[in-house]
Amino acid sequence: MAGRFPQRPTRTTVRGGHVGVPTGAAAGIPRQAAAPARVRRWVPDGPLDLGLVLGPLRRGPADPTFRATPDGSVWRACRTPAGPGTLRVRAYGGEVCGAAWGPGAEWLLDQLPELLGAADDPEAFVPRHRVVALARHRRPGLRLTRTGLVLESLIPSVLEQKVTTDEAYRAWRLLVRRFGEPAPGPAGAFERPMWVMPAARTWALIPSWEWHRAGVDDKRASTILWAVRVAARLEQAVGMPAVEARARLEVVPGVGPWTSAEVVQRSHGAADEVTVGDLHLPGIVGWALAGDRHADDTEMLRLLEPYAGQRHRAARLILLSGQVPARRAPKMPRVDIGLL
Repeated sequence: MAGRFPQRPTRTTVRGGHVGVPTGAAAGIPRQAAAPARVRRWVPDGPLDLGLVLGPLRRGPADPTFRATPDGSVWRACRTPAGPGTLRVRAYGGEVCGAAWGPGAEWLLDQLPELLGAADDPEAFVPRHRVVALARHRRPGLRLTRTGLVLESLIPSVLEQKVTTDEAYRAWRLLVRRFGEPAPGPAGAFERPMWVMPAARTWALIPSWEWHRAGVDDKRASTILWAVRVAARLEQAVGMPAVEARARLEVVPGVGPWTSAEVVQRSHGAADEVTVGDLHLPGIVGWALAGDRHADDTEMLRLLEPYAGQRHRAARLILLSGQVPARRAPKMPRVDIGLL
């Protein structure tokens, strides 16, 4: 019976990069979207699930830079090397249609195939465990996205360091809306308009009290300030292999293995860069593959050895499987430093 009905999203599957993309009527498209500035159509060479591919780019359900609309479209507002841009992606009939607005429109459409996993090779993955094989069977449209942008993944990853996801999502949402700019095109016609994240210089000029109001401590704020000072050098890491890109990122004070892995998984589509130093991932992997809820990073990497070259994909499939041990400890307390 499990194969007949779609699985309900859980906190674990959402963390694995799953976004529910409705398959409704075209009535969900804003009226202004009828005449997009630029359009590109692309046919993937296999199954493609927009919610799975683009899900890791969403930072919480109220992310001002990401939106899934009732017509089955995924909207993304980002800052490209050519400037701010808005991208709407919709898949139907085996074809993907991308429409873009703003100075970054052409760049976004040029990158559309890679964004949707054209550079990924799902067939290179061979499941070695039943839970992984079953998750892959249920998620045939999973591909690893490659955004070609470093800073847009680095800043929210830094905000997620050693805090609850709710705190990190709140900080990202407040800072983008406060210091970003409205997304080009019809994305501004939504009931909740979309926003493009601030430019590097704008991040550098955010006053200390605004970081405080957003609940961001001095350590994470300082890490972001260090990163935006060398933003151009960090963006150049897109042209490097993932391992070298991580080494460049970790030169920034406050950026360690956890953060660099989270970045290259999105910016490079790195299939083998597994996240270490995570509070929950080792226990989830250990539980799913060996029934060991107390597994540490060393044990997690040992269990993922059969997937060398594809360890990140294996970890995502495990998260998407929903196989997670029952909680035996209280949740991490939320501390809003903005109230202090």
